[in-house]
Amino acid sequence: MQHPLDALFSALADPTRRAIIERLARGRATVSELAAPHDMALPSFMRHLKVLESAGLVRSVKKGRVRSFRIDAAAILEAQGWLAWQREVWERRLDALDQLALNLDDPDAP
Repeated sequence: MQHPLDALFSALADPTRRAIIERLARGRATVSELAAPHDMALPSFMRHLKVLESAGLVRSVKKGRVRSFRIDAAAILEAQGWLAWQREVWERRLDALDQLALNLDDPDAP
């Protein structure tokens, strides 16, 4: 089974899907509104929306014949938490490397 973060980062790897997320950051939008700036057939565009929805990044609601989408913040927050953890790990590693480099210049350092 795929980890939720794998699906999330895979979904965000595509520039069309990132553009959709950027648009939805401004608020809800219908499929037509989301598809308008993209030069592709509607079935192809719908596949992008399906990938985003499967990854938990967006949610859709259908009223009559109109389907609208909105961002689901939970997936974004999970990714943000993972990225913050990675930043801490790498900052500690870089601090240790910096300290090692400083100690190379000081022959009396432990």
